[in-house]
Amino acid sequence: MSDMVTLTIDGVELSVPKGMLVVDAAKKIDIDIPVFCYHPKLNPVGMCRMCLVEIGLPVVDRATGQKVLNADGSVKLNFGKGLQTSCTVVVSEGMVVRTQTVPVEDAREDIIEFILTSHPLDCPICDKGGECPLQNLTMAYGRDESRMDYRDKIQLAKHVPLGELIVLDRERCIQCARCTRFQAEIVDDPVIHFHNRGRRLEIVTFTEPGFDSYWSGNTTDICPVGALTSADFRFEARPWELTPVASICPHCPVGCNTTLSTRREAASGGRRVIKRIMPRQNEAVNEIWICDKGRFVHHFADAPDRLTQPLVRRDGRLEPVSWDDALDFVAGKLQQHKAHVAGIAGERLSNEDYFLFQRLFRQGLGSGNVDLADRRLAGGDVAAQVGLSRQSNLKDLGAGDAILVVATDLHEEAPVWWLRVKQAAERGATLVVLNARPTRLDKFATRLVHYAPGGALPAVRELLAADDADAPAGSPAAVSAMLRGAANLVVFYGAEGLTYDETDTLARLLGNLLLAHGESEDAAAHAGRVNSGLVPVWAHANTQGAWDMGIHPAYGPGYEVTSAGRDAADIYAGAADGRVAALYVMGADPVGDGLMDGRGKLSFLVVQELFLTETAALADVVLPAQSWAEREGTFTNGERRVQHYFPAIGAMGEARPDWQILAQLGERVGLGKPPFAAGLVFNEIAKVVPQYKGLDYRALGHVEPQWPIVGGADMYYGGTAYENRQGLGVQWAAAAESARPASFELPGDAPLGLGGGGFRIMRIPMLYTPGTLINHTDLLAERMARPALHLNPLDAVNFADGELLTVTVGGQTYDVAAVVSEAVPTGLGLLAGIPGARPVGFEPALVSRRHVAEPAVVE
Repeated sequence: MSDMVTLTIDGVELSVPKGMLVVDAAKKIDIDIPVFCYHPKLNPVGMCRMCLVEIGLPVVDRATGQKVLNADGSVKLNFGKGLQTSCTVVVSEGMVVRTQTVPVEDAREDIIEFILTSHPLDCPICDKGGECPLQNLTMAYGRDESRMDYRDKIQLAKHVPLGELIVLDRERCIQCARCTRFQAEIVDDPVIHFHNRGRRLEIVTFTEPGFDSYWSGNTTDICPVGALTSADFRFEARPWELTPVASICPHCPVGCNTTLSTRREAASGGRRVIKRIMPRQNEAVNEIWICDKGRFVHHFADAPDRLTQPLVRRDGRLEPVSWDDALDFVAGKLQQHKAHVAGIAGERLSNEDYFLFQRLFRQGLGSGNVDLADRRLAGGDVAAQVGLSRQSNLKDLGAGDAILVVATDLHEEAPVWWLRVKQAAERGATLVVLNARPTRLDKFATRLVHYAPGGALPAVRELLAADDADAPAGSPAAVSAMLRGAANLVVFYGAEGLTYDETDTLARLLGNLLLAHGESEDAAAHAGRVNSGLVPVWAHANTQGAWDMGIHPAYGPGYEVTSAGRDAADIYAGAADGRVAALYVMGADPVGDGLMDGRGKLSFLVVQELFLTETAALADVVLPAQSWAEREGTFTNGERRVQHYFPAIGAMGEARPDWQILAQLGERVGLGKPPFAAGLVFNEIAKVVPQYKGLDYRALGHVEPQWPIVGGADMYYGGTAYENRQGLGVQWAAAAESARPASFELPGDAPLGLGGGGFRIMRIPMLYTPGTLINHTDLLAERMARPALHLNPLDAVNFADGELLTVTVGGQTYDVAAVVSEAVPTGLGLLAGIPGARPVGFEPALVSRRHVAEPAVVE
């Protein structure tokens, strides 16, 4: 039987997939049926009745099963006795839908009038004005005059904080339940609910803190009225005053597509500032959702303490100088020390920045001493071979497919990936989770393995060694058979509880799992298939791009093996003992993060940064860089999708793009005329990096129709997320897509467990861990992760919940609060909320009470 259904809507015949709702079928042919409660990403509920239409079905003779015909030969239709909600009716063969008849239009007018009986008419001061579905539909279908006596209108609270981030106007709520359904259905955070009944029905939150969810901002996007607004945008600007600019989120490896809404303001000296960040649709990346970190952490770009001009140290003080003077001085010093020079980069820079950074050192100075400041996770070279294949989309995974997640907490590290993996499991995909501790993903796992400290590699080795579909359920052999027998297999891995070298072994093991045959030797491996492959859960937005561009002591651009230079640890040691004479730090703070102990014996230190960090404060030269919002460039996300972002606001003072600074330095050390645009740098990348061959900004700007349709004039259908008109990005091909790579070589078998027993510490990520960028968003101050040690009650017999402790681990001492929970495995402490703390495996630790001096008694 055909999987398509043919029906007619307003005289237009169309064919759509079985199971589609009438309201969506109409949308396919640009026939708009107004809605309030319906949203294409939510389950239909038919609450608001705004989508009422006439629906006729063919009359069928019960005796013969044949359709009954009219005298003129047409099929006889039965339209029933009333209108039906198009958001709950599924299309059927021969159905006829009428959306523009008098009864339908009368019903729409009645529904609008009914909603307005309890709704304030305060459009001129409402934040939603200008992009409000209720306002627009009232203009289209509402009555010219109200029949409601104003004295009968119900009065409710106008300013009800649902926590610090979201504000509720109870008078404006039309009780569509989009927000509560989103929190329950989509993100599994049912932290807001309806309370009371009738006209007193209202949204409430009972969590502490209020509206405790990483996804709360999305409810303001899908709210069809001005009931829910974000605290930092409320009463700040009108939608028609804003200029939307396409961008990419700079915080995590998902690479969410966003739109920066900007406005020129007198308070900022006529400079454009970011007023809000909204999601931009990309169904292969973030669909139409973003997490609250991506939405709210942008204030650093407009921060008053940004660096605005070059600084050079004179007589022990950093003093402003011209760009030419600063660049000439830096170039001279780097050439003077070129035999002993090194470069350290952060992981929030663009591909263009990274490419010119490594070229400055390798070609301009003859040094291979370049590395990331804090390399936590290995495997970029493995992902280049067996990474997630092109045309893959996590939204396509379901029954028959499998997902393996190892040593990572996606909810804290890459929230949108957590959301999409969760939804794949809900569609029927097999989800296997391996970790040393519980995470939010465990609830949705088909098979769950909580290994002991040091057990990650042995657990994965067991999956590779075993494969028996008839083995007992839950055994390694049975789990291995489930993974190998899946139609598609996606593997996510991270660094929780692992050293860097262990993550390299883990990546290779997982690569071999993807290269392994299926249930039989004749079954093809998963590597190279669409919707299969390896995804490293990098710590930052463009760690993948740093690997691709050659920010690595052993790899040049495109993973070309080079003569090994110093890695970050050796560079820091060399700075301390004098083996490294000159150090160039770009977009990182190794001193502030505890990776370097001061500047050591460096003869010359140059820092390229947004702020005067602890490292910058020790530098000989400080070069002010532009934030991602001030310039254009590209990021490559963890799925290897290269995406283009655009300048949204003007430069802060004299700050320049990182790539431009590097290009001008390159000219001074003999690398030729510098490119004058980021696009030209990217063209050079496409010539040098094989994986980027054929790409340019135009290719990254390719767009195609997406479903559901959002961002149009009818904001009532999909909410206020932006349509993607600026580019969906391009995923570069993994080697396995064209030829099967050889299996990855592995080091010798590691011993099971850690040996020696004793209490161990594992450092865990938190989405709101303090840092240079997030610290500038005051709105999140109360939600910032506090330094804490999570303990099982059996390990906390000497400590009380909330007690102040001192933890000494990895040569560092931290002041933390005890959090006692039975969810924590025994013998293991989870250290969270420590800025800059790097995970280096399961570490022995010393935990003691913090001694606080008694306050002096004043007589």
